[in-house]
Amino acid sequence: MRKLKLQVRISVDGFVGGPNGEEDWDVKADEKLWQLINDLPDSSGTLLLGRKMAEAFIPHFEGFEPDNPRSSFARKMVNIPKIIFSRTLDKPFGKNTSLAKGNLADEMAKLKNQEGKDILVYGGAGFVAELIAGGHIDEFYFLVIPVMIGKGIRIFDLLGKRQKLALVSATPYECGVTVLRYNLNNE
Repeated sequence: MRKLKLQVRISVDGFVGGPNGEEDWDVKADEKLWQLINDLPDSSGTLLLGRKMAEAFIPHFEGFEPDNPRSSFARKMVNIPKIIFSRTLDKPFGKNTSLAKGNLADEMAKLKNQEGKDILVYGGAGFVAELIAGGHIDEFYFLVIPVMIGKGIRIFDLLGKRQKLALVSATPYECGVTVLRYNLNNE
């Protein structure tokens, strides 16, 4: 069975974006953190995106110029099969994309039961909140940014019950980010 992994940047006070989705509080990754960010998709055969995230994510990476220092990561993001979860789109857009419109629990069960590498989700916030609330995330990579922003977009507000996590690792990086890696503890 494939695992669903979440990689998300989050402020110390639990926000993933400012009130209007601003990311101006994020920090530049140092080389070791960048290596983790670059390597995580290699263990995954599918990338999940909510529609809103996909609308920014897909054109961003498809528009990279070859001389950009991060162009190899951009090519990886273009080449990996992506599934856009949407209630409003009629067809997918971008390269290597497909569309999922069904019941989230059914879609997750179907994807997890397929053969292949794990599944990685980046966002957006509403989509991630639904995945967390449904208990679908198996492995969490919280990239904790050393800032408190006071208000903004959260991903835990839909939780209807507690979810216990088991710490796998806590790794600080020179840029100030600490990556907290947890597995969902399904006791």
